[in-house]
Order: sequence, then structure tokens, then C-alpha cells
Amino acid sequence: MAWTTILSSIGIGLLSGLAYLANTVYQHRSKINQLRKQGIPMPKEWSWLTGHLLVLQKYVDKIPPDANVNLAMADLCKEYADTEVFLMDFWPVYPPLLMVYSPDTAVQISTKYNLPKTSMHLKMMKPVAGGPNLISMSGKEWKVWRSLFNPGFSAGSMMENVPHIVDYVNVFCERLREKVEGKEMFCLDDLTTRLTMDIIIKVTLDADLDYQRKENPLATALGYITRWHSFWDPRILMHPARPFIQKYNSHVMNTYIRKELDQRFTELREEKMTTEKSTPTGRGKSVITLALEAYIASNQDRDISTMTKLDSHFAQYATYQIRLFLFAGNDTTSSSIVYTYHMLSKHPSALATLRTEHDAIFGSNPSAASALLKQNPALLNQCPYTLAVIKETLRLFSPAATMRSGQPGIVVTDQLNNSYPMDHVGATIVHQAVHLNPRIWPRATEFLPERFLVSPDHPLYPNPAAYRPFEQGPRNCIGQTLVYNEMRIVLVLTARLFDIRPVYDEFDARNAAEESWVKRGLKSVGVLKEPLKTVNGERAYQTEKAGTHPADGYPCRVEMADWTGARA
Repeated sequence: MAWTTILSSIGIGLLSGLAYLANTVYQHRSKINQLRKQGIPMPKEWSWLTGHLLVLQKYVDKIPPDANVNLAMADLCKEYADTEVFLMDFWPVYPPLLMVYSPDTAVQISTKYNLPKTSMHLKMMKPVAGGPNLISMSGKEWKVWRSLFNPGFSAGSMMENVPHIVDYVNVFCERLREKVEGKEMFCLDDLTTRLTMDIIIKVTLDADLDYQRKENPLATALGYITRWHSFWDPRILMHPARPFIQKYNSHVMNTYIRKELDQRFTELREEKMTTEKSTPTGRGKSVITLALEAYIASNQDRDISTMTKLDSHFAQYATYQIRLFLFAGNDTTSSSIVYTYHMLSKHPSALATLRTEHDAIFGSNPSAASALLKQNPALLNQCPYTLAVIKETLRLFSPAATMRSGQPGIVVTDQLNNSYPMDHVGATIVHQAVHLNPRIWPRATEFLPERFLVSPDHPLYPNPAAYRPFEQGPRNCIGQTLVYNEMRIVLVLTARLFDIRPVYDEFDARNAAEESWVKRGLKSVGVLKEPLKTVNGERAYQTEKAGTHPADGYPCRVEMADWTGARA
């Protein structure tokens, strides 16, 4: 009798759960169906059961398995060139989202209304940052933490860090010379990732990893976290080992960063007590040191000389922000550097113009540029074509997209003045689609750095609202000045010395030769198909790996440059 009662209760519970689930699905899909009836643009294949998930999958199937999902979304965007806004119902994987590649609509979302980040941001970024961070925060909490870190990423502070960056790029040059001497094929993405990790750690924590020459537990831990992280790929997200690997490496990162935070706090406390300067003349303060100073200054009721340890709440949340900076400043910047080399290898005339500019500013001897930059970091601002090359690369290979949450009473419009109520839907600004929008960008798919050098009355002059690699509005990327400085220094110190070219054909041939006989046999009889290896003809497509790293790490070869100016 008792077992009958228990089984009956379980059955009732299951039925209740299924009824609740069915009602939840119905309520959500009913709202989307209502919007569909009102005429909001969306793919016609919408389903009461799956929404638009299968629609997106159809486009995902057209790109390589490891390609970034935003590349598939950018292709889908082309079907809505009239509105440049359309609805995708990803629920329950993601909230329903307006997919936006209209610059005007993007400005409404990011600047006019400054819509908050979605609740998904904390979930997506927690494995990387560890907790609430400047990407996931909103409202007053975001303003407080953004204001604390703004001084460390100011233009002045970033200029003070130029000598540090030069030193690390010189090590990068040494590594490239080793590859020249070894005459070997190698993955450039690994070298740039180690370079940018050294730089971001120095700038944020004033710590020297020397990661370009040796392994480091902090860098290794972040590497594991990013390899086991994805914003979309279910093969990674559902892997049973993923949470354990990320939790362990998260602990490693927290321990390392907290130790550095405590050290910076001790230094500031000693400075206060001895009234001596904590930063020697000519040496810029790190991001975290300036954030600590701003934090202490904002708490007038606290006297640092009487504090025995760093406030635990500040330390915890500061750690989250540092982890975010390490991820963004390492992953996305390293990928962008690779793509800059890639574009220059495909456009020799642009490379020649770049080298000529460097000759004019730094002299014909490339080896002298390091000392000149250290003495006068402002020379970077005299390299407009170099910056234009970087901007055009970031346009063609955008490192991310932006997702915002909907709000009751907010209505955005497209260029046809259609209205989109945002009380039930969020929005994603698809940067890849915005940057390739042919209505906005003449010769949109071409590499034309001149876009960023012409006057406003020139046909190539870009709509400022359409250039969004660092987003726009109050929540633009805090580290964009660092990225521009870093990439300019890399080009100034390497472009005249080295010729870097991709060797994907050689890489693919080697991999094919190393395939097992079983795999080759299955392919020959059609059981296995050769996977796609290009996106719109580009072999170095952006992958799903963290900061949209280039496919297969960008296999390449490097030679010393045959540049007349360099030999003069």
C-alpha cells in the first residue's frame, strides 16, 4: 500500500512537472507567435517546439564544425538587408533576440537606451571571470567598478606602459628569429598568445611572467579554462569533465591573483606610512595599483595605514575583473595580431605602405625603433596608416558580438522606421554583419585601410556608428587604448624585419598524410566526409575557441624581410 502511494505521488509529480514545462513553452512561444503575427521580421521556419534553433543549425551546417557561430549568423543576416533587424527565437538555449546589423538601431541599443546585459552574460562568463564582472554587471554595480578601473586604462596610463610592451615585443622578435633559423612551420597563434599574456599581466598586475620563454601556472590555468569554454558548442558545454577542470583552474587563478593583490596593497600601505613614492620615476603604475588607489580614495572613512589586510569583498570582485582583463587582453588581442599579419601577407602593397611609414617615423634601421619608442611613446600617434591597417583588420575579423537585455516600454526602430518592442526580447548586435554591411561600407569585403584616412566627404569614409569592434556607448571596451598601442608596437617592431605567410596547404597535406588507414578507408567509401575547411573562401576563419582564434592556430612560415628601407 505504501509503495502504491509513493509511486502515485511520483507519477503526480512527473505529470505536474510536464504540465508546468508544457505551459512554460506555450506561454513563451505564444508571445513570439504574437510578434510573428504583428509582422516582425523573422525566419518563416519558426516552430512551436524548437523556435528558430533548427534554422540556425541549417546555417551552422554550412561552415566548418569549429567555426564561430557568429559567422553563420552573419550569413543569415544577409537575408534581411531591407530591415537589418530580425527576430531569432533561441529559447530555452538563449533568450529570444533581435539580431541587429543596422548601425542606427545599434546606437539606440548601446547608447541611447544603454540596455543592460542579459542574465546569460554572468552564466557565460563565470567560468572565465569567476563571478560578476564588467561584462555581466549592470546599473550602479557596473558604474562603481568601471570607475575604479578607468584610471588604469586611461590614455596617459597606457602611454606610460609603452616601454614595458616594447620589451615584451622584443622577446617576440627573438622567438620569430628562432623560427626563421629553424625553417619550420609553426602556429603563430601560440606565439602571439604568449606575447599578449606577458603584456596584460604586466599592465594589470605589474608581474613578470616571462611566458614567452617558459610555462607559468597562471597562464596555464587560463589556457585550460578557455580551451574548455564555449559560448555555444554543446560538445564542450555538456562534457562531464568540463566543470571539474574549470573549477580547479579557477582556484589556481584566484590564488595567484589574490597573492598579487595583497602584494600591491602592502606596497601602498608602506608608501602611506613612509610617505615615499611607491612608483619609481619613469615607471607607470599597474591597473590594479591605480584601482586600489581609487578604491581607497573613494572610502574616506578608511585610513590605509591602519588597515592590516585588503578588504575581502574588494579583493574578491577585483579578482573577477582581473580575470576578465586577462581573458580579453590575451585571447582577443592575440587573435587580432595574427589576422593583421594575415591581411598584410595577402596585400603586399599595404605592407609596403606600412613599412614606408615606419621608415619615415623611425628611420631606415628597424633595430632603432625600440629605443625611439621607449624614449618617445607618442611616436605611435604619428603612424596613421599603421592604425588604419589595424582598424581595417578588426573590421573584417571582429572578435565578438554584443548581447543586451530587453526592457519594458523600450521600442527600437530600423532604417525603415519599423518598431520593435523590447519588453519580451533582447538584442544581439552582430558585429561581423555590421562591419560587412554593403549599404554602409563600399566594397565591404575588401581590405582597404584607406577607409580610416579619408575625409568625411569621401565615398569610403565610414559611418562612425558602423565601426564597433570595441562596441560603443558607455559600455565600450575599457581596454581598447591598450589594444591599439599593443598592436601598433608589434607592427612597428616586426613589419620591416619579417615576412610571415600562412601555409595551410602544407599543414593540411601533412595532416592528411598522418591520417590512419581506417579513417582514409572510411572516407574512400563515403562513410566519412571531408569536413569543410573554409568560410566564404577564407581558410583562416575565426573559430569558436574563446577569442575567435584563427583556424588550426594559423600555421605559417616566417622569413627575414627583403625590404630596401630596412637595408639602407
